[in-house]
Amino acid sequence: MSLDLLVLLVYALAMLLLGWLGMRRSRNQEDFLVAGRALGPARYMSTMAATVLGGASTIGSVRLGYVYGISGFWLCATIGAGIVLLNLFLAAPLIRLRVFTVTQVLERRYIPLTRRISAVIMFAYALMIGVVSTLGISTVVQVFLHLPLSVAVLCSGGIVIIYSTVGGMWALTLTDIVQFIIKTLGLLCILLPVALHRAGGWDGLAAQLPPSAFSPTAIGYDTIITYILLYTFGVLIGQDIWQRVFTARSPRVAQVAGTVAGFYCVLYGLAAAAIGMCARVLLPDLPDHNNAFAAVIQFALPDGLRSLIIAAAVAAMMSTASAGLLAASSTLSEDLVPLIRRGRESDMTVTRWCTFLTGLCVLSVALLVTDVLTALTLAYDLLVGGMFVPLIGAIFWKRATPGAAVVSMTAGCLTAVGFMIKDGIAANSPLYYSLGVAALSFVVTSLLSRPATAILENG
Repeated sequence: MSLDLLVLLVYALAMLLLGWLGMRRSRNQEDFLVAGRALGPARYMSTMAATVLGGASTIGSVRLGYVYGISGFWLCATIGAGIVLLNLFLAAPLIRLRVFTVTQVLERRYIPLTRRISAVIMFAYALMIGVVSTLGISTVVQVFLHLPLSVAVLCSGGIVIIYSTVGGMWALTLTDIVQFIIKTLGLLCILLPVALHRAGGWDGLAAQLPPSAFSPTAIGYDTIITYILLYTFGVLIGQDIWQRVFTARSPRVAQVAGTVAGFYCVLYGLAAAAIGMCARVLLPDLPDHNNAFAAVIQFALPDGLRSLIIAAAVAAMMSTASAGLLAASSTLSEDLVPLIRRGRESDMTVTRWCTFLTGLCVLSVALLVTDVLTALTLAYDLLVGGMFVPLIGAIFWKRATPGAAVVSMTAGCLTAVGFMIKDGIAANSPLYYSLGVAALSFVVTSLLSRPATAILENG
């Protein structure tokens, strides 16, 4: 256990050091929010992959692999599909806009009211991304270091807040590169081969698992469709992801390196699902399937290697936590604070304060909330149901009108809330019906209203 603690302490100090290096690179608002729009292919691919593959992707895919088999890869695969689509088809027009937030795109295409409505939705979504990832880090730290959860939340979340506040996007980029390397080595190159060997290889899995474990669709077509609507569409419009797109030095960098990151997500999902299958063979009677990832680490690996995998798990969640934190604070500083300051734009000092205060909010919610997956589902339902249609329409449909965007966002969100109350937050109906109502109201209102001059051109 002392070795585990030493590894985590060294890792935490390294993150703080990278935060300091990021601070030295951040000379203005553009450096702080989008790394000076200067990332090349290697840095861009690493930070994009690290951002989307967090605690839910890692622990969740292993759990799905334990329960369903190889089809558990769909969680990461649908995220990867969203990354590919975003970078191939939306990155070029987004990079040319030279904006900082998703909501600024809506204002350029429509009217300021659309920016204000969407900013509230986006802030809530990004905040919950930070909360869920912070809790994921804290759970790993709690299990392996035997700390109270509240102490683990304050320690792990505090580190993320410090390096994000001090160094901004440059700090996130540098830490993401390290985190990408650690989790690639830890999960793909160490845990997967060792767990597979301990389980008797692929032949051992085939002999001890049911045939359904090797079916790519055993998880169910309804679940696959829901993942596409929730995660592929969510990635296409999430502030945490778009903010990474804005860091690319050119559209070509985003298209090539972003596509590689998307395919890496699929590979990562396959590896995580296979680890879950190994865990089912090695530990067939786990009382809680959510603990499959931690359990297989403890069972299959000796102290030295176990420490590296713990660091890999923490790395995966830290990258997503910091992305959610900076996305929420960017929305706060760029979209909401200027309303209070009567139109005055935020500078780097204001943005740093917004990041710090948002981080305190993340910690507070993480200490209070009990069902984070439900809260995250709520945020994704509101994000996709309320913002997907008007955002895609803003980029690809010149006939779209400002009134249609306002009606679509309002109708989509209200429909999502209504079906959450009726069927429960975990149900699929809020997502399906909100998307349908948002699309119908957007098209009908646009056709019935007078078209506005398009400011946003599809490049």
